[in-house]
Amino acid sequence: MPARLRPTAPLANSAILVGDPGRALLLAQELLSEPKMSNHARGLWGYSGTTGEGHELTIQATGMGGPSAALVLADLAELGVRRTLRVGTCVALDDSAGLGDLLPVASALAMGGSATAHGAEAGKALAPDPALSERLRKALGEGKPVAIASFDSYPPSPPPETPAVAADLQTATLFARARELGVELAALLIVAETAAGETIDRKRLEELERRAGRVAAASLSL
Repeated sequence: MPARLRPTAPLANSAILVGDPGRALLLAQELLSEPKMSNHARGLWGYSGTTGEGHELTIQATGMGGPSAALVLADLAELGVRRTLRVGTCVALDDSAGLGDLLPVASALAMGGSATAHGAEAGKALAPDPALSERLRKALGEGKPVAIASFDSYPPSPPPETPAVAADLQTATLFARARELGVELAALLIVAETAAGETIDRKRLEELERRAGRVAAASLSL
């Protein structure tokens, strides 16, 4: 039995990972027919069910930050999950990423200890699963895959030469842990805050979360 998750319903072998439990519920309602709560332990809400296209899918909250996400991913792998796609938010680091943009992640710089704890070299880039990342790019149909940087706390302060256009708290750690576990993982991020400090309103964010969830589900079903 996994150490953190306490499944109350069977899990699919494909999962969408989100940090926020509220986002897990939102996407379960958006994507699944008759979703069943598959986990509520530790406030890490998870739901499993069948998409409208007939594909089995789990949607699981990971909590905030890389350490929590890595632990949840390990539990999911123990429960049979083999393909995962992170849907999360990020902060733009320059003007190349605009508020509300959906960013497929081509690489994530390991800028925190939670990634290096799982074999990443500090400051170096980690890549998503190439096949799943390509399916994500095709399902999204727009936007060039980008480099991001993952920190263990905000505000991020990458050196000027860092190629990252945005920053988050989980992706590099998840890439590193997925590599250790042999799990396919890719990531799609929503720009929720600009480099100038402008933030997205809640209604617009929920619209983008739903869209990102649909793209993620399509990517996992291809």
